[in-house]
Amino acid sequence: MKPIAVVILNWNGAALLRRYLPQVIANTPADIADVFVADNGSTDESLDVLRNEFPEVKRLEFSTNYGFAAGYNRVLQHLDYEYVVLLNSDVAPAEGWLCPQYELMRSDPKIAACAPIIMDDKNHEYFEYAGAAGGFIDFLAYPFCRGRIFDSVERNERQYNADIDVLWASGAALMVRRKVYNDLGGLDETFFAHMEEIDLCWRMRNAGWRIVACSGGYVFHLGGATLSAANPRKTYLNFRNNLAMLIKNYNSHLWFVAFFVRLLLDGVAGLKFLLSHQSAHCWAIVRAHWSVFKRFRIILGQRRALASKRSCQLPDVVYPHSIIVDYYLRKIKIFSDLYWK
Repeated sequence: MKPIAVVILNWNGAALLRRYLPQVIANTPADIADVFVADNGSTDESLDVLRNEFPEVKRLEFSTNYGFAAGYNRVLQHLDYEYVVLLNSDVAPAEGWLCPQYELMRSDPKIAACAPIIMDDKNHEYFEYAGAAGGFIDFLAYPFCRGRIFDSVERNERQYNADIDVLWASGAALMVRRKVYNDLGGLDETFFAHMEEIDLCWRMRNAGWRIVACSGGYVFHLGGATLSAANPRKTYLNFRNNLAMLIKNYNSHLWFVAFFVRLLLDGVAGLKFLLSHQSAHCWAIVRAHWSVFKRFRIILGQRRALASKRSCQLPDVVYPHSIIVDYYLRKIKIFSDLYWK
């Protein structure tokens, strides 16, 4: 049996399948990996496209849209491969993208997940927003990447071409050990979509596993194919899920202080949206906070359930300063200029 399953989760993405699946097939070595498309209850022509145009691709068909998290959880419970790559439907892998990750995972049984360098499919010279060359968070759980801090994305000049430990790897092209993934409960299905891979990788790190950014392979990610940054639904999911994962995973008794500060800073973000005449995004933040407060006891229960797998110290890949202060006040736009000491 082959060791790897490359799985694309699809929902009404017939156009994306036609655009990106040929490159996935062409650049995925058939001797070590099978390519799957798991369909999340599509109502467009996706299934016809798969049957008629890509008969060599294996299919899993769901009757409803479970979202990114629950959809992949069902896939990984169904499959029996040692490694599974969670690959977005809007990703074009470059030649040789998969083998470096496979060799990296085989080299150390403590590596639970890794991802290649994520490049922008709209401009191949630049890293892509959602992952770049490996993900981190600051001490308030704001995510950022090697190659991207907030909206500032760097040109790839091979400045990050080294394998390093990170806190999270992008869900756009995430290779995981299937057993570790399932043992830790997979992606949090209450997230539905957005930041669920950060939450999963944080849980893996807290449980003693390594997450590594693999510099040996590249993929090109379109980004925003499901929800664009202009959609208030995306704002809602990002703010809600970020607060939930902070409560669940923050490895310090000071988690509540970090949570309170985040509420204040989220309020500033909401005010900024309001003043820039984006009231729908402001309201999305209010709804995100209300959702967290309604589920506060449940999320605290998740935190307590994870306590035995969580160390009492923040991982060394957590930035010890405020990325907000560095970016907006110190005007630091480049990852290599951050103050890690």
